[in-house]
Amino acid sequence: MKLTIGQIVEATGGRVIYEVTKKPVADLEFEVSSVVLDSRQVTEGGVFIATVGERVDGHSFVASVFEKGAVLAVVQREPSETEHWGTYLLVEDTLKALKDIGEYYRKTLRIPVIGITGSVGKTSTKEFIAGVLSEKYNVLKTQGNYNNEIGVPLTLLQIREEHEAAVVEMGISDFGEMHRLSKMARPDVAVITNIGQCHLENLKDRNGVLRAKTEIFDFMAPEGKICLNGDDDKLRTVTAPQGKELRFFGLNSREAGTVYATDVKSKGLWGSDAKLHLASGEYFDGEIPLPGIHMVLNATAAACVAEWLMLTPAQIQAGLKKVATIAGRNRLIRTEAYTLIDDCYNANPVSMKAGIDLLCMADTVKVAVLGDMFELGENSDALHREVGVYAAKKGVDRLICVGANSRHMSEAAKEAGGIPVTYFESLEALTEALQKDEEGLLPRESTVLIKASHGMHFSELVDLLK
Repeated sequence: MKLTIGQIVEATGGRVIYEVTKKPVADLEFEVSSVVLDSRQVTEGGVFIATVGERVDGHSFVASVFEKGAVLAVVQREPSETEHWGTYLLVEDTLKALKDIGEYYRKTLRIPVIGITGSVGKTSTKEFIAGVLSEKYNVLKTQGNYNNEIGVPLTLLQIREEHEAAVVEMGISDFGEMHRLSKMARPDVAVITNIGQCHLENLKDRNGVLRAKTEIFDFMAPEGKICLNGDDDKLRTVTAPQGKELRFFGLNSREAGTVYATDVKSKGLWGSDAKLHLASGEYFDGEIPLPGIHMVLNATAAACVAEWLMLTPAQIQAGLKKVATIAGRNRLIRTEAYTLIDDCYNANPVSMKAGIDLLCMADTVKVAVLGDMFELGENSDALHREVGVYAAKKGVDRLICVGANSRHMSEAAKEAGGIPVTYFESLEALTEALQKDEEGLLPRESTVLIKASHGMHFSELVDLLK
């Protein structure tokens, strides 16, 4: 890791406090091995940033990280003499220090950084882009849910000398957050998947979402590239900031200079075949191994980025074929009793409907287990009802709704008619019913969509059914 203790001091503007024991003090020219917030992840020669959380104060672990070989602890309160085990860097706010260090380190890197945002599909698009770019480059990508003001700098600080490109997911819930994320990540390529009804408590409406998401342009590279979903009505209104190039991708945007798909042939839950057209005018037959038309859209986004980063059509084709899902994101799981669609990481009205569309591709009995969607603001009840009606009209064979907000989903689906609808106040009530199986809620050999906002903990339901 090409980052020295002296550079960390420079980045944060903090004050170095050396130990009072007889151990040698840290060399400011020493290149650190890592920068972490979790004391369990400290490595020999690493830096520990002691943050204060709701339950845990990282300052309590400083002595232990020095015992593990840490060369520096970044703290926001001055240690007492009894706590002096190594070298401290005193700052006003350790979380701000993390962001300052991440931003500083990013400026030292000479590899392309691809920033991805949008209301729906950020993670799956990230997987597509990273998978395709891996045909040519050694790629680092965001892991897990590291897409916020803590996760983004930690992701940047994972970039090492061997990496040749980085794909960074960037998630927000309010104005100003993307501005700060862009300041850290400084993307060379910015990708926006769509503008949907997310985080409306703060952003109010889709126009607000558009304004917040396009803050990603604020600190882009001077000659940066922008990839936007041309099928999205809001993104279609965007013009490139001065010096930037803009290119659309999609399924319906087919004018010259765009990246798009034609001749899409669904293979049900096992993916799609499509002809991918590049901005250059070249095209190839693509195999997208993940189900749903939205995955074909993700493939066009990946091809858009890959073409700008000089991959050949053959490399893009090969990369798309290898893309795989991750837990909680449209992951197909076959058990002895069911085919599960594990999409329980997060949910909003757009992704709920996409999940229902995916479920309806199954050629078995189709059961949707849907839970609460959070952070929808004053329209939450209506948006839950909208999903309930959609499920009832789309062709789902049975709908199971879980959670306080989902009562509205259940009621609307019953009013729409046509399918059995069952409501449970909590996940615990559902799991108890499933274990007794008194009502035959999940017919054997059925396909089951499991989807809700992350806070509903539907991953426990996936584990139960597995």
